[in-house]
Amino acid sequence: MNVPDDSDRAPAGASVSALRGKRILIAKPGLDGHDIGAKVIALTLRDAGAEVIYTGLRKSPADIARVAIDEGVDAVGLSILSGSHLELVGQVVDELRRLDAADIAVFVGGTIPAADHPALTALGVRGIYTSEQPLAAVVASLARELA
Repeated sequence: MNVPDDSDRAPAGASVSALRGKRILIAKPGLDGHDIGAKVIALTLRDAGAEVIYTGLRKSPADIARVAIDEGVDAVGLSILSGSHLELVGQVVDELRRLDAADIAVFVGGTIPAADHPALTALGVRGIYTSEQPLAAVVASLARELA
């Protein structure tokens, strides 16, 4: 009897191999204690073929940058619901630059007002995702950015 595993699942409309071979760190910087969205994204990216590392809650920007380098990731996804996205993203990007890892792509998701998108893009963020976006669109966007 074949028992299906979930390695062949992908969000509707996304290829199971869209992110195959990519290593992505999902992190929750700052004091925000809500991580359901981060876990949903982590599982979605895994189902799309990525190797996903999740840091857990309340990590400092320095911790996130260090783990990103130690794990050799292609991208860091920051999940932020606290409203401190500009500060936290800026600190993570600064830490990556300081550690000579500015080539690691950074994307952010969570409660991100549209008015803040230009500032985040100016910081070097390569993708901004909110809860209104379909998961397949997030996967497709990341696949394009990390190609």
